[in-house]
Amino acid sequence: MKKEILNFDFNQKRVLLRCDFNLSLDKEEMLDHLRIERTKETIDFLKSKKAKIILISHLDNPQEILNLKERIKKCSLNQIVGKLEKYFGKINFIPEIVGKDVEKAVSKLQPGEIILLENLRFDVREENLDENFAKELAKLGDVFINEAFSASHRNHTSIVLLPKYLPSFLGFNFEKEIENLQKILKSFSRPLVIIIGGVKINSKIKFIEKFIKIADHILLGGKAANEILSVKGIYIGRPLPEDKEIIDKILNLDITNPKIHLPFDVVSALKDGENFITRITAPAAVRKEEDVLDIGPETILSWKNILSEAKTVFWSGPLGFFENEKFSNGTREISKFLSSQNNILTLAGGGDTISALQKFNVLDKFSYVSTGGNAMLDFLSNETLPGIEAIEKFSKKIK
Repeated sequence: MKKEILNFDFNQKRVLLRCDFNLSLDKEEMLDHLRIERTKETIDFLKSKKAKIILISHLDNPQEILNLKERIKKCSLNQIVGKLEKYFGKINFIPEIVGKDVEKAVSKLQPGEIILLENLRFDVREENLDENFAKELAKLGDVFINEAFSASHRNHTSIVLLPKYLPSFLGFNFEKEIENLQKILKSFSRPLVIIIGGVKINSKIKFIEKFIKIADHILLGGKAANEILSVKGIYIGRPLPEDKEIIDKILNLDITNPKIHLPFDVVSALKDGENFITRITAPAAVRKEEDVLDIGPETILSWKNILSEAKTVFWSGPLGFFENEKFSNGTREISKFLSSQNNILTLAGGGDTISALQKFNVLDKFSYVSTGGNAMLDFLSNETLPGIEAIEKFSKKIK
């Protein structure tokens, strides 16, 4: 596909560029920087080819905010224009998505200029696979490029229907995401070690089911491990996942499989006002009133031994409440250990994972860091995404 985009004549063409600028508004996040910075190659390329660039993206979930003024205040893409301009230069914001005013603004675009349309999710049709919305968006462009890898696991109008009406390509960073993640699927060296942590098991259980057959070891920490141990009855009195299907999948997961490594000591904590009373204990000895917020020192030592022999490591999700110094040891020790290893392919992804690796100053020591979270896991589980399938399906029909 990269060859196709390089050979396409973008001169004077209106390009709808789907990005994922779902950025943090109240603080600077490394994931935000990566998502913007990695879009720059495609935008610079389009500028050099004298294309007219129309940026489209979503931000948060505006349909959940009933008050219109509040919705605009919290979810308008106008708030991120300043951030984008630091990377891309002058951007004109259009406070609408489709319609005559947008068409008029697009008609005035000059080669190399950029406009940003309002949050796609302000229109309820974005999340409802609406053909008419896709047609209205398609009227604005001559070409569609998907540079939103991290949003391409969703069956949304701008992701899966726009390729039906316009010549379509994957952006340069999207191609790099596929190329690097395929190393975990097709060209990795053994032993392959998977590290899974983070907040929820829901988005990870299918991935675990697949890679239990592929990986040599799967290390499970964080709240994802806590939910597994709760469902298995080792943690008593803990809330279970809401989805019964997920519970059934966990019940069917054989945690006695020698490939699976759950923590055998943890840091448990009891909240005392603003402070925590902590102790190191076995999972089965955690009290009902305690929270499990990190893996313990014996688990860290055991996992380092496993990782010392690894040739390929994939990591999704921190191993504890790393934002608090009391519970950062597991994530810090494993990340620093991995960064010290030579001749090992290390891939990681997800917002919290990226934040942790940045906090411990090892982000640039990893072989590749994906901008995707759930999209990354879905791609590795299914070896495709709805956004990829849409372009592959329709690209041959549109000349």
